[in-house]
Amino acid sequence: MGPLRREQIVRATIRCLARDGYARLTMKRVAGEAGVSQGILHYYFRDKAAMLTAAALRVTADLDRRMAAEARGSRDARRRLRAAIRACLETAVESRDFWTVFIEFWGEALHERRLATLNRRAYARARRLIGATLARGRALGVVRAVSLEEASAVVVGLLDGLSLQLTFDRRLMTLPSAVRVAETVLARYLSPGGPR
Repeated sequence: MGPLRREQIVRATIRCLARDGYARLTMKRVAGEAGVSQGILHYYFRDKAAMLTAAALRVTADLDRRMAAEARGSRDARRRLRAAIRACLETAVESRDFWTVFIEFWGEALHERRLATLNRRAYARARRLIGATLARGRALGVVRAVSLEEASAVVVGLLDGLSLQLTFDRRLMTLPSAVRVAETVLARYLSPGGPR
């Protein structure tokens, strides 16, 4: 029952963050949303920051699963990069809670060392995964000779930026348009013969 109950609390935390924001997040609200007592909540989480951390880890794991599902079976670097693009932008359109949690998380990470550390690690991991895909593409000649560290930061930055805009402005562009824009920008940047 433990992992199931904890997951129930984390999902309730995500809903509360999406609806009310971190400033109005209370143990009492989360307990009510999860249908558990505050005592149970304190058994799993020592404070609000721990609940925010768990929520951020959960939405990140959800995105990882989406990306893995999109890329499943593909060894082609371009297809794997397209899968990452599609999964990230689709999350922004279909799961606004993801970005709401991360916006709240980023705000607190500016002031809380352990959240900042978790954020740095999450971004380092994302860049490493993108970098591995780019390295595979470079080995096959479909990605130009470029600093993998810099290029993966560009990819992550582009996806974060488009995702945030789609989160805040649903009418900005359709998901297919956003995917096309991201693919076009990255193809021009990463293709052999692209900018130096």
